[in-house]
Amino acid sequence: QVQLVESGGGLVQAGGSLRLSCAASGRTFSSYTMGWFRQAPGKEREFVAAIRWTDITYYADSVKGRFTISRDNAKNTVYLQMNSLKPEDTAFYYCAAATTWGVSPWNFGVYDYWGQGTQVTVSS
Repeated sequence: QVQLVESGGGLVQAGGSLRLSCAASGRTFSSYTMGWFRQAPGKEREFVAAIRWTDITYYADSVKGRFTISRDNAKNTVYLQMNSLKPEDTAFYYCAAATTWGVSPWNFGVYDYWGQGTQVTVSS
């Protein structure tokens, strides 16, 4: 069983920055594909970013160039650095872990474990 705990959400003005963290339990964290998804009120959950165990990263077009995903295997933690935030980035952000190799990381169906989420609100 893997537990994921997100932190770092909050209220920020447009143009500002936040860094989300996701701490994971489990002794094989370094082998997981880790992803970030978000869901705004009335909208479906959408892919934001993901990182494989090889450190290959993937981004949604809407965040490319503004967000950076990274991982620290020694701390069992994945991060999402969010810069140049926009009001449309407002959503509940979820961390997820996929334990199977070779999955399509933009597909939320491949993830085995999810965190409880953290709210990000960007004011205009």
